[in-house]
Amino acid sequence: MNANFPQLTNIRDAAFTQALQHKIDSKTKPLGSLGRLEALALQLGEILGTASPELKEPQLVVFAGDHGLVRRGVSAFPSDVSWQMVENFLAGGAAVSVFSRANQIALTVVDCGVNHDFLAGLPAGAERPGLRVCKVPGGEQGTADTSEQAAMTAQQCQQALQNGINLVKTLPGNALLLGEMGIGNTSAASLLLARLAGLDIELCTGAGTGLDAEAVQRKTAILREVLARHPQAQAPLDALAALGGFEIATMVGAVLQAAHERRVIVVDGFIASSAVLVAHALQPLVLQACVFAHRSGERGHEFMLQYLGAQALLDLGLRLGEGSGAALAWPLLQAACAMLREMASFEAAGVSEKDAEKVSDPVESV
Repeated sequence: MNANFPQLTNIRDAAFTQALQHKIDSKTKPLGSLGRLEALALQLGEILGTASPELKEPQLVVFAGDHGLVRRGVSAFPSDVSWQMVENFLAGGAAVSVFSRANQIALTVVDCGVNHDFLAGLPAGAERPGLRVCKVPGGEQGTADTSEQAAMTAQQCQQALQNGINLVKTLPGNALLLGEMGIGNTSAASLLLARLAGLDIELCTGAGTGLDAEAVQRKTAILREVLARHPQAQAPLDALAALGGFEIATMVGAVLQAAHERRVIVVDGFIASSAVLVAHALQPLVLQACVFAHRSGERGHEFMLQYLGAQALLDLGLRLGEGSGAALAWPLLQAACAMLREMASFEAAGVSEKDAEKVSDPVESV
C-alpha cells in the first residue's frame, strides 16, 4: 500500500543536547539526583527545541471505533459499550474526563468508526462540543470481522491516516495526549504487535476488558486464526489495514503529524502504543517525540515497550485506556519543564558545587 504521510527529520542536535544537559547538571542539586525526571526534561527540551520548554494548550484526543471481530467473543463487553462510553466522555463522567479537568487538559473525542450516529436528531451541519466525526466512507459501523476479511480496505486505511493528519493540523498547543475507546481494540493491538514485532500471539494477548483465563485462551486461539488468514499483510500499512482498527489508523496519522510538528506526544497504554508501533515502522524517528506515560497491566504492553526500546514513566497497573494514564502522567511533564526553566543554577544561587557534593555524600559530610 502506498501512502503519503509527513516525513520526519532528526530533531536531535549534538551541540544543543550537550548545552541542555549542562544546564540540567548545573542546577542546585547533586548530579543526577532527580533521576528520570532529568532525562524527561532533556527530551522535552529537545522536542520543543528550547532550553526553557513550556507546555501550552495540551490536547487529549480519544480516538473511538468499533471492531467487527467482537462478534467472535473476544471481549467481555458488547460493542454497544463503545458508543455509550463516548457519550460518557462527552458528558464529562469518564475517568479521562475527570483526570483531564483536574489537569486542565482539553479533551476531544473523535468518532473514527463507532457504530452509532452521535449527531442523530440535530439539524444538518450541527456539531456537539468536544466531538469530531471522522468516519471513513464504508466504515461507519466499524471495521469488518478480521477473521473473515481485512479489517479495512487499503483506501479506507489511507483515509483514516489522512483524517488523523488533518485533525492534528486543527488542534492548538504543542502537546498531544493519546487516548482511545473501542470494544475489541486490545485484540487489534495484540495482532499488530504479533505481526510487526514477530512475536507469538500468546505473548501479546491479555484479558482486555476483563476476560477470565479460559476466555483469554479462546481469544488467543481466535487471534491466531486471524493471523493465519492474513499471511500477506507484512508491511506496516498492510498489517494495519488487515488487522487494525479505524481508531488506531487515525491515531497513526495523528502521531506522524504531531511528530512532524514537533509536538510532545504523550502515549497512553497498549492500544495507543500500538499506533506508535505502526508509526515507528513507517518513520522510526517518531519515537523522539514520544513520552510513554505508563506501563499497562495488559499483557502485551510490556513486550511492546521492550520492542520499541521505551521506558514508561508510571507503573500503576492501569488497563482502562481512554488516555487515563496519559492524563495522570501529565504533571510529571509539567514538573520537568518547570525544573528546566525555573530551578536555579549553582552559580545563580551562590551555592558552591563542592559544598553541595559534600552534603550529598554521607561519608564526606561526617
